Amino acid sequence: MVFWGMHLGMHELSTLIQQAELAANSGQWAAAEKLWHEVRKRDPHNAKSIFSLGIHAMQRRSFAEACILLEDAQRVTPNDPFISLTLSKARREIGDGDGEGAAIENALAVDPYYLPALLAKAQWLDRLGHKATAALFFRNAVRLAGPENTWPDIFRNQLWLGRAASDTFARETQAQLNEAIAPLMSSLSGAHAERWREAASIMAGVTEPYQQHANQLYVPRLPAIPFHDRAQFPWADGLESKTGLIREELRAALAEESKDFAPYIALKPGQPVDQWQALNHSAKWSHYGLWRNGQPDEAHLARCPETRRALEAVDMAAIDGLCPNAMFSALAPHTEIPPHTGETNARLVVHLPLIVPDKCSYRVGFEHRTWKEGELLIFDDTIEHAARNDSDQLRVVLIFDVWNPLLTVEEREVVRVLASAMRQATASH
Repeated sequence: MVFWGMHLGMHELSTLIQQAELAANSGQWAAAEKLWHEVRKRDPHNAKSIFSLGIHAMQRRSFAEACILLEDAQRVTPNDPFISLTLSKARREIGDGDGEGAAIENALAVDPYYLPALLAKAQWLDRLGHKATAALFFRNAVRLAGPENTWPDIFRNQLWLGRAASDTFARETQAQLNEAIAPLMSSLSGAHAERWREAASIMAGVTEPYQQHANQLYVPRLPAIPFHDRAQFPWADGLESKTGLIREELRAALAEESKDFAPYIALKPGQPVDQWQALNHSAKWSHYGLWRNGQPDEAHLARCPETRRALEAVDMAAIDGLCPNAMFSALAPHTEIPPHTGETNARLVVHLPLIVPDKCSYRVGFEHRTWKEGELLIFDDTIEHAARNDSDQLRVVLIFDVWNPLLTVEEREVVRVLASAMRQATASH
């Protein structure tokens, strides 16, 4: 009989809880609250009823009462971060800032990666004027939330505001750091000065360190140098002296063979498009190939003999199936090449700017450069890089690849053997 009575009591309690939830879900707040009181009368330690009564008290703006109820719920269920976070909101409403912070800390103690609590702590710190620490918590919350298109709708506005606050503080901090080191920059070379400006940007949280990412062959322990000093390359002066002749051949190709400027991005159906959606099979970024993956385009090279002679005098990288590559690369007005990385850091990529209107820019990692006609840019394309043409005219550069000068002659041969062996391994499967 005792067991039967206990079973009947539990059944009645469960029925009351279901009725209370149904009433609340249908907007019958008074009826729901009355039912929750009945649940708590029968089971004084029922966490769901205590918490729900706390929510009803908050809806009635009886925040002091809500605090008492939510504290009871927290004692009954100490490992539920949502209860602690709700308590923090009730304490904020009664002006208990310290209590609000303590409740948020309780939630984070249960789950340090609880997104609502991270946002709540950032907002609490921001209201107290602790801008630096608030920015750190906002940044952590945004990172935890992942890509913007996956943000939960309920937190989207908070994450937008948090990201904006974090970015603003980071830029202000970067400006202060740059001001502090500015007197020292004149004593450094251009490359060294840029290194320390990037260090300030990373310290401030404006940018992350740019790492090398090779899509095919990565050579460990080569430094990630965005732009290499042209003085390292004995052929640089000779190539730049041929700029006028090479530009004439380019202009002839543009005038007579514009159809041969093919889209640079031409992905096959089923291949991931990723960031190339806007440029896939588009003439906005086109090229006139001279060498591709180690194979010469004899027809195009025959029409550009001066360009061929100039390139053959250069120490172009030779990796069968991968290099050399050489082309005239044409970027249409008001077009952006999105951030991307290249195939191997065993080679560097060279730009010889030929037609460069105003409002064109190039970025490798942290460093931004402006193309200048006839002046080489030599860079590691395994570091994220991007380009823009914000002008009303076409921009064209000659692009080709050369060996990374930090590799020995013997290491070049290792690169070639590795690349060949990898192709054979993948072909056999």
